[in-house]
Amino acid sequence: MSEFVHGLIRLRRGPWEMVASILIALGVFMLMQPFVLWLYTWSFLVILVGTVGFIVVSHFPEDP
Repeated sequence: MSEFVHGLIRLRRGPWEMVASILIALGVFMLMQPFVLWLYTWSFLVILVGTVGFIVVSHFPEDP
């Protein structure tokens, strides 16, 4: 866990790609659930933030 946090602080690609991927998956889950309207309403924005974040993170340096 401390290595993950250390990678986030040092702006390394691996941990930030995981965060972006989790955001995308969360947005897809929010889009597919039929019970809570506000989750559905915000799902596109969460997917968009995750996708843009993944594109930005792809330019970070890799772990050594």
